[in-house]
Amino acid sequence: METLREILAPDFLLRNSLHTSLLVGAVCPIVGVFLVLRRMAFLGVALPQISSTGVALALALHVWFGPEHSHDHGASHSVALLGAFGFSMLAVIALAIMDRRRDGRTDGRLGTAYVVATAASILLLAKCPQAEQTWLHLFKGEIIAVTGTELLRTFGLLAGVLAVLSLCRRTFLLVSYDPDLASILRVPVGRWNMTLFLLFGVTVGVSVLAVGPLITFGFMLIPPLIAHRFATSMRQLFVWATVIGIVTAFAGFYAAYAWDLPVGPAAVGLLGGVYCITTAVTWLVRKVR
Repeated sequence: METLREILAPDFLLRNSLHTSLLVGAVCPIVGVFLVLRRMAFLGVALPQISSTGVALALALHVWFGPEHSHDHGASHSVALLGAFGFSMLAVIALAIMDRRRDGRTDGRLGTAYVVATAASILLLAKCPQAEQTWLHLFKGEIIAVTGTELLRTFGLLAGVLAVLSLCRRTFLLVSYDPDLASILRVPVGRWNMTLFLLFGVTVGVSVLAVGPLITFGFMLIPPLIAHRFATSMRQLFVWATVIGIVTAFAGFYAAYAWDLPVGPAAVGLLGGVYCITTAVTWLVRKVR
C-alpha cells in the first residue's frame, strides 16, 4: 500500500511517465479494435517498428549534421518526433495505396517492411553510437524522463485522434467491417480508409516516441483480443478494450516501480498473462458447456 500511495501522490516524481502510460493504455486499444476488425494485426507490429526506424534515422542525422549545441534532450525529442511521424505517415500512405489494390499481398509487404526497418535501425545505430543509447531506452520501453511539454504534446495528439474516431466511428466501422456494403451505400471507401490509416500513423508516431514500439504494439493488439472474448456488442468491445488497457497500464507501471523493472516489458508481460488466463477460462467454459 505504501508504494501505491507514493505513486498516487500529487508530487510523485514520475507522474508524467505514469500519465503517459495511461494515455497510451487508453487510446491504443481503441485504435487496435479497428486493426483487429480489418484483420490487419500485423500492421500493429510493422508500423511501430517502421516508426522507430524513423526515430533512429532522425537521431543519427541530428548527431551527424546538427549544430553542436543542439544535442540536448529537447532538441533530440523534437527531431525524433519528426522522424517518427515522417516514417509513420509514409508507411500508412503506402499501405492505403496497397489496400486499394486488394491483391492479397499486403501481409507479405508488411513483413518485408518490418524486416527491412529492423535491419535499417540496427545498421544506423551501429554507425552512430551517440544515438544508440536514446533509441535503446525507447526500444526497451523505459518511460522515465517525460517532461511536461512532452506529456501535453502526447495528450493533445492522442486526444485529437480519439475525437475524430468518436465523431466518425460509424463510418470507420462500416468501411472496416463491410467495405462492400459501404460501396453500395456510396460511401467513399478509399477516402475514409486513408483517413483511418492516417489516424493509425499519428497514434503510432506519438506512442512510439512516448513509450516505445513494444508497448505500442502490445496495447494496440492484446486488449482488443482479450475484450473480443467477452464483448457482446461493438460498444462493449471498445469499452472493455479501453478498460483493460488503462488497468494493465497502471498495474504494469506499479509493478515496474515496485520491483525496479522497465515499464514497457512489465505492462506487456502483464497483458500477455491476462490474455493467457482469459484464453484458458474461455476454453474451460466451452468444455463445461
